[in-house]
Amino acid sequence: MRKIAVLIAFSFTLTTYAQNFKFGKVSKEELQEKFSPIDSIADAAYLYKHRNTFFNYNENEGFQLITEIHERVKIYNKEGFDYATKAVRLYKNSSDEEEMAGLKAYTYNIVDGKVEDTKLGKESIFETEISKYRNETKFTMPNIKKGSVIEYKYKIISPFISKVDEFVFQYDIPVKKLEARFEAPEYFIFKLNTKGYIPIMPTTETKHGKITFRSKTRSYTGTKFSSSDLDFSKQVSTYNLSDVQALTKEPHVNNIDNYRSSIKYELSYTKFPETPIEYYSTTWEDVVKKIYDSNGFGSELNKTGYYEEEIDAIINFISDPKKRVALIFNFIKNKVKWNGYYGYMVDEGVRKAFKNNVGNVAEINLMLTSMLRYAGLKAYPVLVSTRGHGIPLFPTREGYNYVVSYVKFVEGDGILLDATSIYCMPNILPFRTLNWKGRVINEKGNSTFVDLYPKHISKNTVSVLVSLDENGDIEGGCRSIKTNHNALSYREKINGVDKDDYIEKLDNEYNGLEISNFDVKNSAEIYKPIQESYKFEKESQADVIGDKMYFSPLFFFRETQNPFKLEKREFPIDFGYPSETTYRVVISLPKGYKVESLPDSGVFQLPDNLGTFKYNVSLANNSIQAIISSKINSPIIGAEYYETLKLYFSQLVEKEGEQIVLTRI
Repeated sequence: MRKIAVLIAFSFTLTTYAQNFKFGKVSKEELQEKFSPIDSIADAAYLYKHRNTFFNYNENEGFQLITEIHERVKIYNKEGFDYATKAVRLYKNSSDEEEMAGLKAYTYNIVDGKVEDTKLGKESIFETEISKYRNETKFTMPNIKKGSVIEYKYKIISPFISKVDEFVFQYDIPVKKLEARFEAPEYFIFKLNTKGYIPIMPTTETKHGKITFRSKTRSYTGTKFSSSDLDFSKQVSTYNLSDVQALTKEPHVNNIDNYRSSIKYELSYTKFPETPIEYYSTTWEDVVKKIYDSNGFGSELNKTGYYEEEIDAIINFISDPKKRVALIFNFIKNKVKWNGYYGYMVDEGVRKAFKNNVGNVAEINLMLTSMLRYAGLKAYPVLVSTRGHGIPLFPTREGYNYVVSYVKFVEGDGILLDATSIYCMPNILPFRTLNWKGRVINEKGNSTFVDLYPKHISKNTVSVLVSLDENGDIEGGCRSIKTNHNALSYREKINGVDKDDYIEKLDNEYNGLEISNFDVKNSAEIYKPIQESYKFEKESQADVIGDKMYFSPLFFFRETQNPFKLEKREFPIDFGYPSETTYRVVISLPKGYKVESLPDSGVFQLPDNLGTFKYNVSLANNSIQAIISSKINSPIIGAEYYETLKLYFSQLVEKEGEQIVLTRI
């Protein structure tokens, strides 16, 4: 009997402390939890994530797509407070839109030993229009503290039955318990597209469903009500995961969502009783053809009458194709300003954009392509998915969100153009567009691939003159020359910014660097390298110990941390473009000191000519000269090279940290 009593007591204990995921049943144990057992350094964690997506038949609206969400989040520290804000994107078009309903949300804390809840108020809920196709409902939970648990639930009612949002199973924070369910009646046939590195397979079963149709008829005897049932089958897929590790972020990832474990349900076709099958699933060829044939794309590309006189005046006496490209490209960059909106479809149309001197991406670059064609050039629009949008893995019209222009020359070479930025040059696209491959669309609506990553090296050459005094303080001058994408990004950062604000940021970046005589040359002359120069002073840049002095020849410019820290990385390293940074440093020695030792010269190379680090320090007369360069030759390096790349940067950091030793004469 004693053993039975102990077993009963043990079972009762387990039941008492078992987690209850019913909405509102947040436990004291959850609130007292100090760190995530899945990841002890996580700022927050999902204690529970639940999603249920299904179809509901409404006699007035027809089938609707319903998604129910219930989430419970634990906040461990102040860095986790960001997870107390939730933004829900809602799709819309010109005739219909999704809506959010049934929002309930509470913040839970322990007060005087008891669980206290604070309800989300209406004043903390904000509805905004993000774009022509998206609304957003955002709410921020009240009374957030270290240790808080927040919980919310809502549902999304969508008339867009083919737009099933991706089922995501891995997040930036760990997930203790995740449940998901997708239910589709026999009339909607879906196929699954998976991505990520966590193997996920649903449990599927077929269940019975029923739709009841109600009607009423009127006659001289009164109104009669009747109903009839339609039985159907439905396929139900369920997912049940526990202790899901966070997807760890690391530098040089084009878009972490490309590698996040998830499943996308794509509507393949519909088959309703006594109705022909309607196909939705398609190939990339079909997608491209539909885009090209749409009114917001192909027809806009073929409009010419609104610009002919101005283009004729620009190219009238120019026969060289590349000069014609340059003239038209510069004309459109200065004529039409980008309004910040993405999209491969026009909003107001090319004519209106030209007239009003402002347009979205499609209006500007379709206009550019049309002008180039009018000038006798082989120009084509290129569908692009920006880095933030992800890689278009599966054929869908939502796979692309941007368009640029491509010109093919008789000699076989070609150039990519984007006129949304006045700082862009031929084959120097904005960083946001450097995302694998684009689809070049020809006049018949067929497509071929073009590599969006640049081939030419972007350089940053930094020349530094340094005078070192006996206290270890330095003063001197610095001049940097930047080319290609390095120049583009610098121009976008510096132009239009208050000079004093920029200098202050530079001061902070180098931890108290005092800057004077700051100057920038060629900021608007984009076909010339941009030059930045300034004078500087900085204290305590050498350690003075007894009669010796120790310092790195790169001083505050040196790399101090390896950006790559993961044990293993399963996704590629994306640098965006090939680049080379070279430092040429001349150091004048303080009076009364001589060189005791210099670091050894060295060269580190990545395999397959992916990159090279060169380090050389020498003594000439009474000064030290250092030439230190780091070069990455490929915009993308595969994950199979990760360990080698990690070692390369570790050696780079170590080498740049090696000390020159001076001794008092």
